Amino acid sequence: MKHLSGIIFLSISSGVLGGCKQHQKEMIKPPNILFVINDDQTYIHTGFAGSKFVHTPGFDRVAANGIYFTNCYAGSPGSAPSRSTLVTGRHHWQNKQAGQHASSWMKEFIPFVDLLKANGYHTGFTGKGVDPFRYAQNEKDSLWRKENAAGHAYNKYRYTKNDSSDPRTAGGIGLIDYFSNFHDFMQQRKPDQPFYFWYGSTEPHRAYEKGSWKRNGKELVQVDVPGFFPDTDEIKGDMLDYAVEIEWADSHLYKMLNYLDSIGELDNTVVMVTADNGMPFPRAKANCFEYGVHVPLAISYPKGFPGKRRVDDLVGFVDIAPTILELAGVEPDGMLPISGRSIVNILRFEKNGIVDETRKYVFMGRERHSSSRWENLGYPQRAIRSREHLFIWNIKPERWPAGAPQAINNETGKVYPMYGIDEKGIHHSGWAFTDVDDAPSKSFLIENYKDPVIHPYFCMAYDKRPEFELYNVNDDPFCLHNLAGNANYVSVEKELKTALQNEMERSGDPRMIGPDKEIFETYIRYSPIRIFPKPDWEK
Repeated sequence: MKHLSGIIFLSISSGVLGGCKQHQKEMIKPPNILFVINDDQTYIHTGFAGSKFVHTPGFDRVAANGIYFTNCYAGSPGSAPSRSTLVTGRHHWQNKQAGQHASSWMKEFIPFVDLLKANGYHTGFTGKGVDPFRYAQNEKDSLWRKENAAGHAYNKYRYTKNDSSDPRTAGGIGLIDYFSNFHDFMQQRKPDQPFYFWYGSTEPHRAYEKGSWKRNGKELVQVDVPGFFPDTDEIKGDMLDYAVEIEWADSHLYKMLNYLDSIGELDNTVVMVTADNGMPFPRAKANCFEYGVHVPLAISYPKGFPGKRRVDDLVGFVDIAPTILELAGVEPDGMLPISGRSIVNILRFEKNGIVDETRKYVFMGRERHSSSRWENLGYPQRAIRSREHLFIWNIKPERWPAGAPQAINNETGKVYPMYGIDEKGIHHSGWAFTDVDDAPSKSFLIENYKDPVIHPYFCMAYDKRPEFELYNVNDDPFCLHNLAGNANYVSVEKELKTALQNEMERSGDPRMIGPDKEIFETYIRYSPIRIFPKPDWEK
């Protein structure tokens, strides 16, 4: 099979003439691809998954008519490394700077969009691309990639602040008009040219407009509070503001689906909808727990896949790049070796539940997220998920997982109060635990940490953790009961630890095989750097 200028040519036999087979070339139009990725959304927060407080008719349409994956795992609980994994098909720890938050994207890490473009696809993106990374700014950045790894940006259509016609439903929602930019992209493609488009919403990333849920038809009673949070109105209100932003992102997907349907392209379009990592709340985003790495995934292709299915196979972000390339009929020539496996066999199989019995594990990890510790150190984790269990290796358990409990005032050089609480009892988010996004939920747990009811939740979010954690996620989706070291789970822990370390070794993870196991700490971060007191374990 060859793919040239957007046309797939298949040689087919049409009979035998004079003892020789006669072949003719049948032209088959390759599929369009619409890839949708929200920014910070946990798997359970879609209408199709049963959420009572999040309404997602766009996602639900794709899931109901296509294939809904119950077990999709991001490459990392943070956006940049997760997106890096997605477009290269490699674990983020294989991608050097291009697998780390807010570092540089080097030319050697070629994303699959380049190959689609070279093979005739009209490509582009709107919203957030493969970010946050630093791309080449001038000729001195000769080793850096110039264009975003999501492709060419289509972001010229924006809403105007304080405009009476502004349709945005909350103050924290971004200015980019995603659908209008998608429409612009579609108007610029050539007739019958296949397209690949990345729609990267900046929602539901924080910050939110606090209380936006009150004018968006939502009620506190609707919220299902995760077990790692107290069931309070402050937490519920924060989650409803999060839901408002998910629904905004979904509304643009819904418009895109209707538009494709109206021009007769939906049947020949592969639509993939997911999120880069979990919800931006304490103990979720930036953590390898379920609510940090388990993300939604729905895929539809009316012309090519049997729909109305629910699949339980374990799927990781390393699998997306080889899947898209196979669907497009494009070889990964020029890309660095891919660690993932295409799931096209699952997509084309008429079966629910477990389809591919060979898919036993998925892998995730993180290094530095935000600037949150002394000397800008990260909190390295590696994790493995089986069909029943989640195993996490906290490689530096002496460090604070949510960031140091005290920062230093850059101007005065003085150390902020413990936990960032001022003399009036008010928490300041930039003063402590800065690996957790500024949020009412974050401040509520900290300001009330002495309350005996709230204190256990504070500890779950901010305390140091053991080196190894093991959870039965089928029975314990909130990851509350660590089974590592439990005599009844010795064999499970050994199996997962061995499988994780084997994958780290196979993929050349420096944390496992060196030669410099601290190489990730040396990569430059091109975002603001905070300063922190030297920790006791370094004194």
